[in-house]
Amino acid sequence: MDTKYQEDIAHIHAMMERSSRFISLSGLSGIGAGSVALIASGLAYYWLQEQGLALLKDRELAEATGLTGKLALTGLLALAAALFCGVFFTLRKSRKQQQPVWNSLTRRLLRSLVLPLAAGELFCIALMAHHHFVLVAPATLVFYGLALVNAGKYTFRDIEYLGVAELVLGLAAMFLTGYGLLFWAAGFGLLHIIYGARMHIKYH
Repeated sequence: MDTKYQEDIAHIHAMMERSSRFISLSGLSGIGAGSVALIASGLAYYWLQEQGLALLKDRELAEATGLTGKLALTGLLALAAALFCGVFFTLRKSRKQQQPVWNSLTRRLLRSLVLPLAAGELFCIALMAHHHFVLVAPATLVFYGLALVNAGKYTFRDIEYLGVAELVLGLAAMFLTGYGLLFWAAGFGLLHIIYGARMHIKYH
């Protein structure tokens, strides 16, 4: 009798969680996005070395012909690849769990993500327009962290913790200017891989 009662409680708890939280996020999405970010960071570092630059500095980047365009394009391609990983593995997990992907909960989750990310994108474009390149990488971490913290209430709490870590890295990078690429690789690369592996083991 006690066993059946415990099973009923667990079933009710699972139903409530499905209705209030988006649980189809896959840890493999984080691992894929992190791997893409590390590859992009490696390319950016190679191009910096090719131009004889050791750090990301406003004046040197402004004088390096074509480098800022390469870095921006690499960032956009990395974002597209990371989004593809996220969508692909999320759809695969949702099919496995027989859960709908697109519903009111998904829309709330996306809205909570999009607003900080859109504001961050415009802010970074303004920084680049005014040749404040040294603050672009830290700003992407800060706004991305805020977006994850904002979205954490609609999915696993692990997302919120990841957001706080990204935010802390971004704020630290604001004061350690020139090392933005290292912080960017740590935030979008290593943290995503660690988070993804933990999520995959915990919720697989």
